[in-house]
Amino acid sequence: MRLLLDESLPKSLRESLVGHTVSTVVKMGWSGTKNGALLALASAHFDVFLTADQNLQHQQNVQALPVAVAVLCAKSNELVNLLPLVPVLCAKLESLTPKSLVRIEHSA
Repeated sequence: MRLLLDESLPKSLRESLVGHTVSTVVKMGWSGTKNGALLALASAHFDVFLTADQNLQHQQNVQALPVAVAVLCAKSNELVNLLPLVPVLCAKLESLTPKSLVRIEHSA
């Protein structure tokens, strides 16, 4: 699966997403692009947009999303806090489709 990491996530998270093609907003040259335009750009190249921006679902019309979005909900966007979410994320990736948004939280 082709994944795009938002600027809000550490690029080192890529190493934990084994078996997927992962790029970053910065590497794509899209730094500073607003969410609506960024999601449109992402839809042409990626299957899922990964972000830590928990407000995205309130700022965008979920039914109009051109790409699937996974929001990583952790205590912070530091790698140590995001790593426990990776197994949950990987389990949900295959069922994600465009025009969907899922919140990935640590299952207690």
